[in-house]
Amino acid sequence: MDSRQLNAFLCVFEERNITAAARRLHLTQPALSATIKALEDALGTQLFLRLPRGVEVTSDARTLYPQAQRMLAEAQALTQQFRHNRDRLALSIGIAHDIADEDIAALAARLQALEPRLLLTLEPGCSGHARLAPEEDRCEDELFLPLREEAYALAVPLTHALDGDALPRPEELASASWITCPADYSHQRLLPLYGAMAAFPAAQAGTLQLALSMAAAGMGLAIAPRSLILQHPALRACALPGGQLTRRLGLCYSVPALAHPVLARLAQEAAEAPSLALG
Repeated sequence: MDSRQLNAFLCVFEERNITAAARRLHLTQPALSATIKALEDALGTQLFLRLPRGVEVTSDARTLYPQAQRMLAEAQALTQQFRHNRDRLALSIGIAHDIADEDIAALAARLQALEPRLLLTLEPGCSGHARLAPEEDRCEDELFLPLREEAYALAVPLTHALDGDALPRPEELASASWITCPADYSHQRLLPLYGAMAAFPAAQAGTLQLALSMAAAGMGLAIAPRSLILQHPALRACALPGGQLTRRLGLCYSVPALAHPVLARLAQEAAEAPSLALG
Protein backbone atom coordinates (compact mmCIF):
# COMPACT_ATOMS: atom_id res chain seq x y z
CA MET A 1 0.00 0.00 0.00
CA ASP A 2 1.54 3.27 -1.13
CA SER A 3 0.52 6.92 -1.46
CA ARG A 4 -0.37 6.46 -5.13
CA GLN A 5 -2.89 3.74 -4.24
CA LEU A 6 -4.31 5.74 -1.34
CA ASN A 7 -4.73 8.83 -3.50
CA ALA A 8 -6.54 6.74 -6.13
CA PHE A 9 -8.79 5.30 -3.43
CA LEU A 10 -9.69 8.77 -2.11
CA CYS A 11 -10.60 10.02 -5.57
CA VAL A 12 -12.84 7.05 -6.35
CA PHE A 13 -14.43 7.26 -2.89
CA GLU A 14 -15.23 10.96 -3.37
CA GLU A 15 -16.32 10.75 -7.01
CA ARG A 16 -18.19 7.43 -6.69
CA ASN A 17 -17.27 6.95 -10.32
CA ILE A 18 -14.16 5.34 -11.87
CA THR A 19 -14.34 7.44 -15.05
CA ALA A 20 -14.63 10.75 -13.18
CA ALA A 21 -11.86 9.77 -10.77
CA ALA A 22 -9.57 8.73 -13.65
CA ARG A 23 -10.17 12.08 -15.33
CA ARG A 24 -9.36 13.88 -12.07
CA LEU A 25 -6.13 11.93 -11.67
CA HIS A 26 -5.17 12.21 -15.35
CA LEU A 27 -5.13 8.41 -15.64
CA THR A 28 -6.78 5.97 -17.96
CA GLN A 29 -9.74 4.08 -16.56
CA PRO A 30 -8.01 0.66 -16.80
CA ALA A 31 -4.93 2.02 -15.01
CA LEU A 32 -7.05 3.38 -12.16
CA SER A 33 -9.04 0.16 -11.90
CA ALA A 34 -5.79 -1.81 -11.69
CA THR A 35 -4.51 0.48 -8.93
CA ILE A 36 -7.68 0.03 -6.88
CA LYS A 37 -7.55 -3.74 -7.42
CA ALA A 38 -3.93 -3.83 -6.20
CA LEU A 39 -4.95 -1.90 -3.05
CA GLU A 40 -7.86 -4.27 -2.41
CA ASP A 41 -5.54 -7.27 -2.82
CA ALA A 42 -3.03 -5.75 -0.41
CA LEU A 43 -5.73 -5.12 2.20
CA GLY A 44 -7.56 -8.39 1.57
CA THR A 45 -10.94 -6.72 1.26
CA GLN A 46 -13.27 -5.24 -1.33
CA LEU A 47 -13.54 -1.46 -1.17
CA PHE A 48 -15.99 -0.73 -4.00
CA LEU A 49 -18.96 -2.48 -5.52
CA ARG A 50 -19.04 -1.94 -9.30
CA LEU A 51 -22.45 -0.75 -10.52
CA PRO A 52 -23.72 0.01 -14.04
CA ARG A 53 -23.39 3.68 -13.19
CA GLY A 54 -20.53 4.32 -10.84
CA VAL A 55 -19.50 2.45 -7.70
CA GLU A 56 -20.83 1.92 -4.19
CA VAL A 57 -18.49 2.09 -1.22
CA THR A 58 -18.25 -0.78 1.25
CA SER A 59 -18.12 -0.49 5.04
CA ASP A 60 -14.37 -1.22 4.89
CA ALA A 61 -13.95 1.66 2.46
CA ARG A 62 -15.74 3.98 4.90
CA THR A 63 -13.36 2.83 7.64
CA LEU A 64 -10.31 3.34 5.42
CA TYR A 65 -11.28 6.80 4.11
CA PRO A 66 -10.33 8.97 7.17
CA GLN A 67 -7.21 6.89 7.80
CA ALA A 68 -6.13 7.29 4.17
CA GLN A 69 -6.65 11.06 4.43
CA ARG A 70 -4.45 11.20 7.53
CA MET A 71 -1.73 8.99 6.06
CA LEU A 72 -1.52 11.05 2.87
CA ALA A 73 -1.43 14.32 4.84
CA GLU A 74 1.41 13.02 7.01
CA ALA A 75 3.34 11.82 3.96
CA GLN A 76 2.94 15.19 2.24
CA ALA A 77 4.02 17.06 5.38
CA LEU A 78 7.10 14.86 5.68
CA THR A 79 8.00 15.43 2.04
CA GLN A 80 7.62 19.18 2.42
CA GLN A 81 9.78 19.16 5.54
CA PHE A 82 12.68 17.43 3.83
CA ARG A 83 12.36 19.57 0.72
CA HIS A 84 12.36 22.66 2.92
CA ASN A 85 15.50 21.50 4.73
CA ARG A 86 17.25 20.86 1.39
CA ASP A 87 16.46 24.41 0.34
CA ARG A 88 17.88 25.94 3.54
CA LEU A 89 21.33 27.50 3.75
CA ALA A 90 23.42 26.14 6.63
CA LEU A 91 25.67 28.46 8.64
CA SER A 92 27.58 27.55 11.80
CA ILE A 93 28.82 30.21 14.24
CA GLY A 94 31.10 29.54 17.20
CA ILE A 95 30.45 31.56 20.35
CA ALA A 96 33.40 32.56 22.50
CA HIS A 97 33.02 32.56 26.27
CA ASP A 98 32.09 35.80 28.01
CA ILE A 99 29.58 36.85 25.36
CA ALA A 100 26.26 38.21 26.67
CA ASP A 101 22.99 36.60 25.70
CA GLU A 102 21.77 39.86 24.15
CA ASP A 103 24.70 39.90 21.73
CA ILE A 104 24.12 36.30 20.70
CA ALA A 105 20.41 36.98 20.13
CA ALA A 106 21.15 40.16 18.18
CA LEU A 107 23.58 38.37 15.88
CA ALA A 108 21.13 35.51 15.30
CA ALA A 109 18.36 37.98 14.44
CA ARG A 110 20.61 39.89 12.04
CA LEU A 111 21.72 36.75 10.21
CA GLN A 112 18.14 35.53 9.95
CA ALA A 113 17.10 38.90 8.51
CA LEU A 114 19.83 38.62 5.88
CA GLU A 115 18.69 35.14 4.83
CA PRO A 116 15.22 33.88 5.87
CA ARG A 117 16.13 30.38 4.61
CA LEU A 118 19.08 30.22 6.98
CA LEU A 119 19.65 27.09 9.06
CA LEU A 120 21.78 28.58 11.83
CA THR A 121 23.84 26.46 14.21
CA LEU A 122 25.43 28.06 17.28
CA GLU A 123 28.19 26.15 19.04
CA PRO A 124 30.51 27.06 21.92
CA GLY A 125 34.19 27.65 21.26
CA CYS A 126 36.32 27.89 18.12
CA SER A 127 34.16 26.19 15.52
CA GLY A 128 31.97 26.98 12.55
CA HIS A 129 32.27 29.29 9.58
CA ALA A 130 33.00 32.23 11.92
CA ARG A 131 33.19 33.05 15.64
CA LEU A 132 31.45 35.73 17.68
CA ALA A 133 34.24 36.95 19.94
CA PRO A 134 36.10 40.02 21.23
CA GLU A 135 38.62 41.41 18.78
CA GLU A 136 41.49 40.36 21.02
CA ASP A 137 40.51 36.72 20.52
CA ARG A 138 41.18 36.94 16.78
CA CYS A 139 43.77 34.49 15.55
CA GLU A 140 46.72 35.74 13.53
CA ASP A 141 45.37 34.45 10.22
CA GLU A 142 41.78 35.63 10.79
CA LEU A 143 39.90 38.71 9.70
CA PHE A 144 37.67 40.62 12.11
CA LEU A 145 34.27 42.12 11.35
CA PRO A 146 33.39 44.57 14.16
CA LEU A 147 29.76 44.54 15.19
CA ARG A 148 29.57 46.34 18.52
CA GLU A 149 31.67 48.29 20.99
CA GLU A 150 30.79 48.20 24.66
CA ALA A 151 32.17 49.66 27.86
CA TYR A 152 33.54 47.88 30.88
CA ALA A 153 31.96 48.64 34.24
CA LEU A 154 32.38 47.87 37.90
CA ALA A 155 30.32 44.89 39.05
CA VAL A 156 29.03 45.60 42.54
CA PRO A 157 26.77 43.34 44.63
CA LEU A 158 23.44 44.96 45.45
CA THR A 159 24.24 44.56 49.14
CA HIS A 160 27.61 46.34 48.86
CA ALA A 161 28.10 49.63 50.70
CA LEU A 162 29.47 51.36 47.59
CA ASP A 163 27.05 54.03 46.33
CA GLY A 164 25.67 52.80 43.03
CA ASP A 165 24.71 56.28 41.81
CA ALA A 166 28.09 57.94 42.34
CA LEU A 167 31.38 57.44 40.54
CA PRO A 168 33.65 55.37 42.82
CA ARG A 169 36.44 57.37 44.40
CA PRO A 170 40.03 56.20 43.78
CA GLU A 171 40.52 55.49 47.49
CA GLU A 172 37.45 53.24 47.48
CA LEU A 173 38.88 51.20 44.63
CA ALA A 174 42.36 51.17 46.17
CA SER A 175 41.08 49.31 49.22
CA ALA A 176 38.57 47.08 47.40
CA SER A 177 38.60 43.32 47.46
CA TRP A 178 39.04 42.31 43.82
CA ILE A 179 38.07 39.23 41.90
CA THR A 180 40.53 39.09 39.02
CA CYS A 181 40.65 37.10 35.82
CA PRO A 182 44.37 36.74 34.95
CA ALA A 183 43.75 34.52 31.90
CA ASP A 184 41.55 37.12 30.21
CA TYR A 185 43.13 39.49 27.68
CA SER A 186 41.69 42.47 29.62
CA HIS A 187 43.65 41.69 32.77
CA GLN A 188 46.68 43.85 31.98
CA ARG A 189 44.46 46.79 31.04
CA LEU A 190 42.66 46.54 34.38
CA LEU A 191 45.75 46.48 36.61
CA PRO A 192 45.81 50.30 37.07
CA LEU A 193 42.25 50.11 38.43
CA TYR A 194 43.11 47.25 40.79
CA GLY A 195 46.06 49.23 42.10
CA ALA A 196 48.24 47.69 44.80
CA MET A 197 45.48 45.17 45.61
CA ALA A 198 46.10 43.43 42.25
CA ALA A 199 48.77 41.37 43.98
CA PHE A 200 46.32 40.30 46.71
CA PRO A 201 43.05 39.38 44.99
CA ALA A 202 40.11 38.14 47.02
CA ALA A 203 39.57 35.45 44.38
CA GLN A 204 40.54 34.53 40.83
CA ALA A 205 38.42 33.20 37.97
CA GLY A 206 39.12 31.59 34.61
CA THR A 207 36.50 33.65 32.77
CA LEU A 208 34.71 36.93 33.31
CA GLN A 209 31.40 35.08 33.67
CA LEU A 210 32.84 33.08 36.56
CA ALA A 211 34.29 36.23 38.11
CA LEU A 212 30.84 37.82 38.05
CA SER A 213 29.28 34.74 39.66
CA MET A 214 31.81 35.08 42.48
CA ALA A 215 31.05 38.79 42.77
CA ALA A 216 27.34 38.01 42.98
CA ALA A 217 28.18 35.68 45.86
CA GLY A 218 29.69 38.65 47.72
CA MET A 219 33.33 37.61 47.41
CA GLY A 220 34.46 40.99 46.10
CA LEU A 221 34.21 43.43 43.20
CA ALA A 222 34.90 42.62 39.57
CA ILE A 223 35.34 44.54 36.33
CA ALA A 224 33.65 43.23 33.20
CA PRO A 225 31.75 44.36 30.11
CA ARG A 226 28.49 46.02 31.12
CA SER A 227 26.35 43.55 29.13
CA LEU A 228 27.68 40.64 31.18
CA ILE A 229 27.10 42.42 34.48
CA LEU A 230 23.50 43.26 33.63
CA GLN A 231 22.74 39.54 33.23
CA HIS A 232 23.22 39.06 36.98
CA PRO A 233 20.21 40.13 39.06
CA ALA A 234 22.40 40.28 42.19
CA LEU A 235 24.83 42.80 40.64
CA ARG A 236 24.69 46.41 39.55
CA ALA A 237 26.97 48.04 36.98
CA CYS A 238 28.78 51.18 38.10
CA ALA A 239 30.80 53.48 35.85
CA LEU A 240 34.59 53.28 36.12
CA PRO A 241 36.68 56.36 36.93
CA GLY A 242 39.12 57.70 34.39
CA GLY A 243 39.04 57.03 30.65
CA GLN A 244 36.40 54.68 29.35
CA LEU A 245 37.59 51.12 28.91
CA THR A 246 35.89 49.30 26.02
CA ARG A 247 36.02 46.14 23.94
CA ARG A 248 34.89 45.42 20.39
CA LEU A 249 32.75 42.40 19.61
CA GLY A 250 32.50 40.95 16.16
CA LEU A 251 33.00 37.97 13.91
CA CYS A 252 36.40 36.33 13.54
CA TYR A 253 36.67 34.42 10.28
CA SER A 254 39.09 33.18 7.66
CA VAL A 255 39.21 34.51 4.11
CA PRO A 256 37.67 31.30 2.65
CA ALA A 257 34.64 31.80 4.94
CA LEU A 258 33.61 34.74 2.76
CA ALA A 259 32.52 32.18 0.18
CA HIS A 260 29.44 31.76 2.35
CA PRO A 261 26.85 34.18 0.90
CA VAL A 262 25.47 35.30 4.27
CA LEU A 263 28.91 36.18 5.66
CA ALA A 264 29.78 37.90 2.39
CA ARG A 265 26.64 40.04 2.59
CA LEU A 266 27.28 40.88 6.24
CA ALA A 267 30.85 41.93 5.44
CA GLN A 268 29.61 44.05 2.53
CA GLU A 269 27.07 45.79 4.76
CA ALA A 270 29.78 46.52 7.32
CA ALA A 271 32.04 47.95 4.63
CA GLU A 272 29.26 50.24 3.43
CA ALA A 273 28.31 51.26 6.99
CA PRO A 274 31.40 51.17 9.27
CA SER A 275 29.28 52.21 12.25
CA LEU A 276 27.28 48.97 12.00
CA ALA A 277 26.16 47.72 15.43
CA LEU A 278 24.24 44.71 16.61
CA GLY A 279 20.52 45.16 17.18
